[in-house]
Amino acid sequence: MLWIIIGIFISYLIGSIPTAYIMGRALKGIDIRNFGSGNVGATNAWRVLGKGPGIIVLALDTFKGFIPVVFLGNILAAKISIMPVELLRIIFGISCIAGHNWTIFLKFKGGKGIATTLGVLLGLSVGMPGLRAIMGLVILTWVIVFVIARTISAASVIAAIALPIYVAFFKQPKYLFFLSLILSVFAVLRHKSNIVRILQGKEPRLNFRKSH
Repeated sequence: MLWIIIGIFISYLIGSIPTAYIMGRALKGIDIRNFGSGNVGATNAWRVLGKGPGIIVLALDTFKGFIPVVFLGNILAAKISIMPVELLRIIFGISCIAGHNWTIFLKFKGGKGIATTLGVLLGLSVGMPGLRAIMGLVILTWVIVFVIARTISAASVIAAIALPIYVAFFKQPKYLFFLSLILSVFAVLRHKSNIVRILQGKEPRLNFRKSH
């Protein structure tokens, strides 16, 4: 049990690393929370810091989710025998996403968790072949919605809602369905203000030609 608690704590701390905030401080000496949408995530980093830093933040936030699920899961799997390793990886993944969304380093105000959730799901798909096709469909859904709406938040919300639907359609294990439901609820709740702006037609679209 102690190893599980340690794993949860480490996963939370990894998720809590505010990459967009660090990038803003390092590149421009600014607090990114005071610019753009004020969100500590890849989309706002793209808008405020530029395309290159935005892509780096996206990659790092995704990798944050991958690390606890795969590497930490592998390390602690041999030490923990009271639960299946898949469930252990899921617990670490949720802890990491929680760290990103409510980071201890920024008074528990973090990002919206989409990139980190992607990293967690990619990490889980390494050991769960059935999840790979679902991940492909989720990413395809995100791309289609983004191409149509040119709004990252709309694409993220629709893809998040689609996730448990795909999991149920492909008849994956119940624990995977409940995980997908939790992640979907997380994503929708974190995008409440975006959803309101989308419905009002006020959500800004990402400008790919903008550079800094």
